[in-house]
Amino acid sequence: MSTSHTPNWKNPLVQWIDVRLPVFTMMKDSAVDYPTPKNLNYWWNFGSLALFVLVIMIMTGIVLAMQYTPHTSMAFDSVERIMRDVNYGWLLRYLHMNGGSMFFIIVYIHLLRGLYYGSYKAPREILWMIGVFIILAMMATAFMGYVLPWGQMSFWGATVITNMFTAVPLVGEMIVNWLWGGFSVDNPTLNRFFSLHYLLPFIIFALVVVHLWALHTVKSSNPLGVEMKSEGDSIPFHPYYTIKDLFGVGVLMMFYLGFVFFAPDFFGEPDNYIPANPLVTPPHIVPEWYFLPFYAILRAITFDIFFMPAKLLGVIAMFASILVLLFLPWLDGSKVRSAKFRPIFKQFFWLFFIDCLILGYVGMKPPEGFLVPLGQAATAFYFAYFLIIIPLLGKLEKPRAVPNSISEAVLKAEGKE
Repeated sequence: MSTSHTPNWKNPLVQWIDVRLPVFTMMKDSAVDYPTPKNLNYWWNFGSLALFVLVIMIMTGIVLAMQYTPHTSMAFDSVERIMRDVNYGWLLRYLHMNGGSMFFIIVYIHLLRGLYYGSYKAPREILWMIGVFIILAMMATAFMGYVLPWGQMSFWGATVITNMFTAVPLVGEMIVNWLWGGFSVDNPTLNRFFSLHYLLPFIIFALVVVHLWALHTVKSSNPLGVEMKSEGDSIPFHPYYTIKDLFGVGVLMMFYLGFVFFAPDFFGEPDNYIPANPLVTPPHIVPEWYFLPFYAILRAITFDIFFMPAKLLGVIAMFASILVLLFLPWLDGSKVRSAKFRPIFKQFFWLFFIDCLILGYVGMKPPEGFLVPLGQAATAFYFAYFLIIIPLLGKLEKPRAVPNSISEAVLKAEGKE
């Protein structure tokens, strides 16, 4: 068999392995020589940062699982034991707790960057859809992880969120009883949530591998939204973007460890330091901050439509708010990808961003007074943005002229300097 395509490695052991299993060639092609657009900015760092945090979450989670006891009478105490008696248990737990929030911050920025620069457009539809599935898996994992400390907010958050499935006609009660493993949130619920919380990160990791495979097939998008047309449009990933990514990791670690060491409970709820008590309901039950916009959408529907009750409509709206992202490549008919050349789209994008912040604020407050109509208006705009505004702009907006190539735009920018 010919091996002429195999690179000649200086190390004889590497060469011997690579001829039989070309793992080093694959790594060189995908992480060293991988052609990358020469004009990527720091918003493209967040994909690699998300992978970095995911690895931290898996590593700390494995060690924490060795010390955790998934039983309703011992879960809360086992977490306290990790914090007080296990060597560096406090550090592992705070890295894991705050790592969840860092993961969502990074992935939400990564998502917003994709929305702004049109990274969902052809030929990257499948790449985008895999990303949406990663977000769904992250949400399921985070929700189940939130239940594990078995504090007041853990117990009541699990009760409220799982109860929403009772809105599903005919099979709702059966689904909830199946999730609970009984007739209320109890020991079987905690056991299965622990098992799934341990399993799902590895499924997320597998989805990330497929996501990267799809990325390396269609190549990275860029701020101009112009495809690479020649070698002059690209540079090798290493050393240019490895250095850039390492700088991003350094900045992230300062931000991340700032919370771990100086404000470890900033993202948490004080009620979760009270052991779960099924007989005492907290005055205001809220999920973690990264679920707040979707929680606001769930609560925004306060009216029935024909035979569909408000509770069912709220559940449908909440899931639809995420699933609508899957159809975005076909909802946006504009030939231009980047918002840099779409001035009207850019303005609506920032209105959408503000709308998400409003939904987050509404989600963290009790549903009373002016917050009810505000949440309903913000929910209406959220869906209008994807289902009405983006399709209309794709047909009606006149974008600015797009450069013929990445090199042309880069050279023009250098000439101005």
